Amino acid sequence: MVERYATPRLGGLIDKYRRFVETEIVPHEVVMLQRRFSKNLALLDGLRMKAMNEGLWSPHLSEEEGGLGLTMMEFAQVSEEMARTPFGHYVFNCQAPDIGNMELLHRHATDAQKERFLKPLMRGETRSCFCMTEPGFAGSNPVRMGTTARREGDEWVLDGHKWFATGADGSTFAVVMAVTNPEAPTHERASLVIVPTDTPGFELLRNLPVMGEPDDGHHSHGEILFKGCRVPAGNLLGPEGAGFRLAQERLGPGRIHHCMRWIGICERAFDMMCTRALSRDMGDGTVLADRHTIREWIAESRASIDAARLMVLETADRLDRLGAPAVRDGISTIKFFVADILMKVLDRAIQTHGALGITDDTPLAFWYRHERGARIYDGPDEVHKAAVARSILKRHASAAKDKT
Repeated sequence: MVERYATPRLGGLIDKYRRFVETEIVPHEVVMLQRRFSKNLALLDGLRMKAMNEGLWSPHLSEEEGGLGLTMMEFAQVSEEMARTPFGHYVFNCQAPDIGNMELLHRHATDAQKERFLKPLMRGETRSCFCMTEPGFAGSNPVRMGTTARREGDEWVLDGHKWFATGADGSTFAVVMAVTNPEAPTHERASLVIVPTDTPGFELLRNLPVMGEPDDGHHSHGEILFKGCRVPAGNLLGPEGAGFRLAQERLGPGRIHHCMRWIGICERAFDMMCTRALSRDMGDGTVLADRHTIREWIAESRASIDAARLMVLETADRLDRLGAPAVRDGISTIKFFVADILMKVLDRAIQTHGALGITDDTPLAFWYRHERGARIYDGPDEVHKAAVARSILKRHASAAKDKT
């Protein structure tokens, strides 16, 4: 824990999460990594019950909702501990996309929607997915999409094609972004609609292979076809035409969530790299840690992870105090900065492990497959860099104008 960001509420909480991860989850990790997610559900359900009984459940939720009521800055620090294993966030009911959907439903759902969709999600009884990306349109420009929802009487009728809906397999409902008024101004054409996944016309075509691995359940990414999919008009989430605004509202904190998680992954990979370097006998009386290159990787990784953590905590703290719009540039900056560090640290750790690093005898290969998308999803690096540069240049131009 960074002392500057310590709070009385965190107290021994971070130690509790670390101890639970190390003693309850990590011992099962290799077995779980070598089989599909659905085969681990019985084990994971038991771990979730233990987490709940130990008062570690849903730290992002309020105490009234069964959580711990942590701020974003506080949650960043416990999230890092959860991320030390690929199953951590799921065990504590903080997994994406559910955590983002909880936040969205909490703010904008009707009472009836909260009762049917939000409360079971908070209790961990159901899972959800978020359907936004489409194979036919560039994800870097989310206002362009082909999925439509047209109003017919008391129903919305959805038609379209989505993909990379994380955890769609086994989910109970989807939050779907669809065009409801193609004639409206660009950012007011789409709306969000809640679609139960057992609705006729909702078809999970396949779980997309990621680096050759399709997996299932929460560790999958679904390709979905909507074909005359009818849901009640009351399933509209938020105002009609607010889809883009609500999606952006969800994505801002979601990007911080990702960065928190990536730092935890980096720390675990770093620890593994150091342990391997010290223990790998080179056969000539030396170990890997004696090599200059390895020492350079360790030093660079340590500096980068520490810098990334401070940036994320500062951004999370400012979001708590000032709100998401005020830290838009900060969120974009940590998104591409931490994603880049993540891939560098993972690559170094794999290289240090040699052939072992590309097997599933460690979590490194899993993370390398599934986290390469970090530089793509929730806005590719290039888009975030362009946005940050544009904002900086705008401020400089304005300052220069004021001086003349």
